[in-house]
Amino acid sequence: MGNKESLLAGAKRCLYEKGYARTTVRDLASAANVSMAAIGYHFGSREALLNAALIEANEEWSETLAKTLQVETPPDTPPAERFELIWQRVIESFGEHRRMWAVSFEACSQPDLDEQVRAQLANAVELARHGLANLFQGLDDGSAEARAAGTVHQALLSGVMLQWLIDPDHAPSGADLACGLRLIAKDVLT
Repeated sequence: MGNKESLLAGAKRCLYEKGYARTTVRDLASAANVSMAAIGYHFGSREALLNAALIEANEEWSETLAKTLQVETPPDTPPAERFELIWQRVIESFGEHRRMWAVSFEACSQPDLDEQVRAQLANAVELARHGLANLFQGLDDGSAEARAAGTVHQALLSGVMLQWLIDPDHAPSGADLACGLRLIAKDVLT
């Protein structure tokens, strides 16, 4: 493993152990067993390294989620029931990645995000929209419809995750989401 890879692995450990704001350059260098100058050389800044590690952790979660969702529902499963089952699987996956989600929210709430970091995170959100549209709706064509579906799923994912982080015992379930969307759709479509 080279210095760059060591820095990414060490940064992920630091994020999970200390969080975004409390992780120092010294922590990162120590976790990777490299000099502090290596951070600047490979990533330019502490924030860029932490965001790269966070994006990588989110990608790993996305891969885990995709595998979780590969359990097929019977072809005759009604769409509302399929939606509920898929979301229940997503919610059940939160526990395994609680720390990563907490750090994601912490990182996004940093008031001093520079434009490069903000652009990295915005790109990650856009990729997530496409991935979610594909996972949930089977849309992978880059169309406006795929983006719209992915945007709604991204909003649901972020909102449900935040509620789950605050109070996992009272966070919405897949059934709650399906019921809520039916009520909202009824009002919107009438």
